[in-house]
Amino acid sequence: MWAFLAPQTIKPPSSPTHLYSPPPPKPPLCSLTPNPSICTSISTTNNQLIQSLCKQGNLKQALQVLSREPKLTQRTYELLILSCTGRKTLPDGVRVHRHLSDNGSDQDPFLATKLIDMYSELESVEDARKVFDKIRKRTIYVWNALFRALTLAGYGLEVLNLYRQMNQKGIASDRFTYTFVLKACVAAEASISLLKKGKEIHAHILRHGYETNVHIMTTLVDMYARFGCVSCASFVFDEMPVRNVVSWSAMIACYAKNGKPFEALELFREMELETHDSLPNSVTMVSVLQACASLAALERGKMVHGYILRRGLDSILPITNALVTMYGKCGKLEQGQRVFDQMDERDVVSWNSLISSYGIHGFGEKAIEIFEEMISHGVSPSHISFVSVLGACSHAGLVEEGKMLFKSMVKEHGMYPTVDHYACMVDLLGRANQLDEAIKIVEDMRIEPGPQVWGSLLGSCRIHCNVDLAERASTRLFELEPRNAGNYVLLANIYAQANMWSEVKRMRKLLGAQGLQKAPGCSWIEVKKKIHSFRVDEFNPKNERLHALLFELSTEMKENGYVPQTDIVLYGLDEEEKERIVLGHSEKLAVAFGLINTNHGETIRITKNLRLCEDCHSFTKLISKFPNKEILVRDVNRYHHFQNGVCSCGDYW
Repeated sequence: MWAFLAPQTIKPPSSPTHLYSPPPPKPPLCSLTPNPSICTSISTTNNQLIQSLCKQGNLKQALQVLSREPKLTQRTYELLILSCTGRKTLPDGVRVHRHLSDNGSDQDPFLATKLIDMYSELESVEDARKVFDKIRKRTIYVWNALFRALTLAGYGLEVLNLYRQMNQKGIASDRFTYTFVLKACVAAEASISLLKKGKEIHAHILRHGYETNVHIMTTLVDMYARFGCVSCASFVFDEMPVRNVVSWSAMIACYAKNGKPFEALELFREMELETHDSLPNSVTMVSVLQACASLAALERGKMVHGYILRRGLDSILPITNALVTMYGKCGKLEQGQRVFDQMDERDVVSWNSLISSYGIHGFGEKAIEIFEEMISHGVSPSHISFVSVLGACSHAGLVEEGKMLFKSMVKEHGMYPTVDHYACMVDLLGRANQLDEAIKIVEDMRIEPGPQVWGSLLGSCRIHCNVDLAERASTRLFELEPRNAGNYVLLANIYAQANMWSEVKRMRKLLGAQGLQKAPGCSWIEVKKKIHSFRVDEFNPKNERLHALLFELSTEMKENGYVPQTDIVLYGLDEEEKERIVLGHSEKLAVAFGLINTNHGETIRITKNLRLCEDCHSFTKLISKFPNKEILVRDVNRYHHFQNGVCSCGDYW
C-alpha cells in the first residue's frame, strides 16, 4: 500500500559525451515516509481492532494484530492483559508483557499493577515480583498489587518485610494496604511474633484514623480470630461504629471456630434483631451450623435448616455440606444422609462430611463403603478423606481394613501421609492392643512425629495400662507441649491404674509447680430448644435436685451390681468422698437433668468436652436400662448410643 510513495528511478545519461543533466529535485521528506495522518489513522484502527477483539473474547486474533503494531495505547494493553488473565494463558501474557516492555511502557504504574495482578491470577508470583522490581515510579497501587499477589500465594512474611520497607520510604498506606498486610499476618504459619506484628498494624490503623473503615476492621476481626484471640476480636467488633453482614459473619465464625458455640448462636440472634437491610449470607449460616454441631443442638439446628430453606440457600454447596456435618454430630445420621442424597452437586467435602459422620458413630464398615463409593464416582480423596475413614476404622476396631487404606494412600493415590494420618494409624493399632506395631509406625515415620502422634500413643497406653510406653510417649509430649495439662493428667491416670500412687503424687506436684490445671469437664444438653450446660464442682442451686436423683439412682444400681470406679480420682481421699466426686461428673448431671425434663420416648442428647470416663460410661449404660430410654452422648472422640443397658461402642472407645 506504500508503493505509490516510493521515489522514482532516475535513468543515467545514454552517452558519456553528453553532459550529465542534474537529477530532478528530491521529493519532499513527507513523501518518503508514511503520511502522519495516515499513520495515526492506521495506529488508531489497530488499537480499536485489538480492543474490539479482546472484548469479543478473540485473544488469538488480537495477538496477531499486536505483532504488526509497534505502538499501543494504555487502554489496549489493559484489555490484552485482562484477556490473558481471563483465558488463563500465561505464555500469551508473557508475550503481551514483552511487547509492552519493548514499547517502553513498562514504567507505567497503571500497567504495572495490571501485570502484577495478571501474574498473580496465573500463579506466577516470581514474574509479578520481577515487574515490581523493575518499575521505578512505585505508587501505592503498585505496592498494593504486589501485597495482594504475595498474600494470595501464601508469602505472608515477604509481604510484611516489604510493608516495613514501604513505611521506611515514607509511602502512606491506604485501606487496601492495611487489608492486605493484615491478611498477610495469617497467610504465613501462625506464630506469636506474627500476632505481635498484627497488633502493631492495628496500632498503625488507629493512629491514621482508619478505625471507622468497616472493611479494615472486619479484616482485623478475622485476623484475631485466626490467631484464636477471641477477646481481641470481640473488642474490635464491639467498637465498630458501622457493621455489615461480613463483619457479623466474621465474629460469628470467630466464636464458632474457637470453642465458643454459645456465643456464636447468641450473636446470630443479635444479628437477626439488629440488621434489617443485610440478611445473613452463606458464610454466616455455615458458622451457625458449626456452632449447632459443636453443641449437638439438634432442635436449634433444625430451626436453622428451616431458615435456610425459606431463604433458598439450600442449593449452596458449603451450606449443604455443613448441614450433613451438623446432623451427623447431632446424632441424626438418617437426616444427614437424606440431605446428602438430595444434593444436586457434591464435592470431596460433601463425601468427607458423610464419611466422618458415620465414623464418629462407630459405623466403620459403612464409612469405608461410602469412601469407596466416592472414588467410584470419580471424586479423588483428599487428605481429610483419609483422616475421616482411618478414624472410622479406629473407632470400629477395623485394623486390617485401616492398614490397607493407609497403604493405598501412596500406592493408589500418590498421596504421602501427614502427621494426622500417622496419628490415626497409631490410634487404630494402639486401641487394638497392637502397641508394638504402633511404636514401629512412630519409629519409621518419614516425618517428625508431632504431639498428635505421641498423644494417640499415650491414649492407647491408658486403655491398656502400659506404663513403660506411656512414660516414653509423655516425655516427648512434655517437650512438645509443656503447657498442656491434659498430658500430665493422662499419665497420672495411667499411674493410678497401676497403683503407682507415689508417681501420681509426683505428677500432681509437677502440675502445681508449673501452674497448670486440668480442663474442667463440661457437658451440654438441649431441652425444649434451650441449651443447658453443666460443669464439675460448679455451684448451682438447680444441681441439688440432680445430685439427689443421682444418689438415689446410684444406690439402686449398687443393689444390682454397680461398683463406682473411683480409681480415676487422683486425690488421697476416702472412698465415700471419691464416690461423691465421681457422682458429680458433668455428664451425669446432664443425664439426670434430661431424665427430669424430657418426655417419655424422647431421646436425651448430651455433648461433653472431654473423653467419657469409664465410670460415667458404666453408669449411663445402667441408667438407659431403667427408664428404657435412649441416651446419646458425644464425647471428644465419638458418639455413644446407650439403650437397654448396652452402648453402641461395645465398650471399645
